Amino acid sequence: MRERGPVRVENSGEGETLLHMRVPALAGKLKDIRDAVRTAVLGCGCSDAVAADIVIAVDEACQNIVRHAYADEPGGEFIVEVRRDGGCVVVLLRDFAAVVDPDTIQPRRLDDLRPGGLGTHFMREIMDDVAYQETTGTRGNLLRMVKQIA
Repeated sequence: MRERGPVRVENSGEGETLLHMRVPALAGKLKDIRDAVRTAVLGCGCSDAVAADIVIAVDEACQNIVRHAYADEPGGEFIVEVRRDGGCVVVLLRDFAAVVDPDTIQPRRLDDLRPGGLGTHFMREIMDDVAYQETTGTRGNLLRMVKQIA
């Protein structure tokens, strides 16, 4: 049986919680996540364009969790938390999979034309800050993404 990390998401003291959901790491749940994130960020004053960008970044990150973090571990789950901190939206994605060295998470070269492999590039281009942070416990990864609302 695999160890489970804490339910609490680190850094949850940042601003007001707009969304907190724990979801199974299944591709079929990605639409529900996109819809919930879109609703949350539109509700805090993001324009349609900014909301769409945030949804793209979150979707890419969630796809990476499903495809890579839990590739060999059926039954995985992760937490999606969206917060408003002043003029920013903070997205925290916390999985409970094996810890990954953030230095190994790199997009492929843009001139390498083939499907896939650009999710981290999109996340970094869309969001104002993208950082992998340490988690409590022995398993899991925490991705923190920040976007200015205006």
